[in-house]
Amino acid sequence: MAEIRIAFVGAGNMAASIIGGLVAKGHPPANLSASDPSPESLERLREVAPVATSTDNRAAVEGADVVILAVKPQVMEQVCTDIAPALAGGDTVALSIAAGIPVASLERWLGPGVPVIRCMPNTPALLGAGASGLYATGAVNESQRAHAAKILSAVGLVRWVEAEDDLHAVTAVSGSGPAYFFLFMEAMAAEGERLGLDRETATALTAQTCLGAARMAAESGVELAELRRRVCSPGGTTERAIESFRGDGLEATVARAMAACLARSKEMADELG
Repeated sequence: MAEIRIAFVGAGNMAASIIGGLVAKGHPPANLSASDPSPESLERLREVAPVATSTDNRAAVEGADVVILAVKPQVMEQVCTDIAPALAGGDTVALSIAAGIPVASLERWLGPGVPVIRCMPNTPALLGAGASGLYATGAVNESQRAHAAKILSAVGLVRWVEAEDDLHAVTAVSGSGPAYFFLFMEAMAAEGERLGLDRETATALTAQTCLGAARMAAESGVELAELRRRVCSPGGTTERAIESFRGDGLEATVARAMAACLARSKEMADELG
């Protein structure tokens, strides 16, 4: 893996996070490069790791084994058509982390023969605690799949999906999911403050509680429902709170919100692709 040459088109926060994760796991900075039209973004990236940078996308991707497309969906077509000549006839795999751009569009813009992988990451990748769903076309070989998984695992959990449409569900669960928890945490902290705690204490207790619960869910090997039951003593305070949530239709509210997210993900694919 250390010999794999990885080029990033786009030098924003997600690219910087992945580069930082790769370097922390031992990938040589000499085998990493990035391009971006903003000299300021490239300068910030060089503070993360001493990688080669350029404002010329086409020059940056030449000779790369993996090209990570880390640009906004609105400029993806322009970027892909610009770098297509540098990828023609080679065995470079393109990995897109842009939301909403379907494989068919990426293949059309990049030209025939370029293997394409789509990834739906999320913002906790900025802390190395991300969750990414990946989908690969049939043109992607096992070695290229392994490289993509190792790259994204540098910033968190990686899961493959079998169908491209499953990425809409990934978006509804983990891609947009952090915002759901932030909203719930906002409500908890605000109510803690209303109940008499100072803002800093209410926020700190809420954040640590969320962190601890997430670690228990991820590391205990116990089903979520069982973890909940273990906190709910019969007739106790937690049980009363859970009954209130359910009486107000929490599960149905979550289902409607995630369905709305998935629908918008599909709309974006139609609009941007």
